Amino acid sequence: MTERENLLNLTVVDAETRVAAAMLELGQPSYRVAQVVRRLWEVPARSFADMTELPAALRAALDERFELPRLELAVEQLSTDGTRKFLFRLADGEAIEAVAIPDGNRVTLCISSQAGCALRCAFCATGAMGFSRNLSAFEIAGQAREMRLLDEPVVVTNIVFMGMGEPLMNWKAVSGALTLLNDPRALGVGARHITISTVGILPGIVALGERPEQFRLAISIHAPTDELRRTLMPINTKYPLSDVIAAAKVFDRRVTFEYVMLGGVNDGIEQARALGQLARECGAFVNLIPLHPGGSQGFVPTAANEISRFARLLRDRGVEVAVRKSRGIDIAAACGQLRVERMGRRSPRPAEQHSDVQVA
Repeated sequence: MTERENLLNLTVVDAETRVAAAMLELGQPSYRVAQVVRRLWEVPARSFADMTELPAALRAALDERFELPRLELAVEQLSTDGTRKFLFRLADGEAIEAVAIPDGNRVTLCISSQAGCALRCAFCATGAMGFSRNLSAFEIAGQAREMRLLDEPVVVTNIVFMGMGEPLMNWKAVSGALTLLNDPRALGVGARHITISTVGILPGIVALGERPEQFRLAISIHAPTDELRRTLMPINTKYPLSDVIAAAKVFDRRVTFEYVMLGGVNDGIEQARALGQLARECGAFVNLIPLHPGGSQGFVPTAANEISRFARLLRDRGVEVAVRKSRGIDIAAACGQLRVERMGRRSPRPAEQHSDVQVA
């Protein structure tokens, strides 16, 4: 039997072309193509069998040629604050996480781009589990597709690539996923509502800037000096802070600095002044992130009053700053935490730390 083609790993245009060819071969009217394409992402079907607008014989014929794979929902947790965390199992047994965070009339979905992560940032639960593999475009965008297939669908308004993995070290698949997330005939999330977060993978920042859509860029800074940043984020050796800031300056859209507050490590007065200077240099917005205790890796969260003081010091220097709310404290919502709890710390495949940078 010929291997079936995964329509969900294609752009909508390419999927439409494949379906049109199949309809022609099957002697079906052309309007059937639009019926199928609509059920890929826009109003997703769980399977071809669920496309009841099509004749049963046609559904069976399409199922012989194509597949519509699902991400298996292994665990779902609901926080008292409304945050929902999902552990999805992939076809090869790997598992990834996504988190839906409601805030007023918005729902932000935090999605993963890799199974695990090779970068080993000192404070990150995902880094502690090691790297297994890159995700495909379908596996990335499919996390948002699954929200529409829940018994009570979640209407996602914003997407952030802040889950497991470094998205710009999986650029080929992430770029494809961005197209599916943004395309009005797929998931239709506006480009300005999609944020890619990176530790500062310079080739990926360039590639993202070359895309015409207004996707947002967030850079995980976490320390305002090379000396401290190297101790927290080994990637700083390959991509020093000065180079990352230079890339942020030339990125043609506003950049956000992500800064996890680590008690007694990066939350002092001098560090606030240094961070403020970096933010002013490239007009960046600063997002201060309270350390999630579940994924702290031995670090201590900065006290709330100290975070407020740090934010005030930044504002005094003319920097726009926000303090992110801690969400999902009661449901292991730290990135990677649920996967480790449910699957254990499996030995990751050996992976060269930077060998998976894929820049078109």
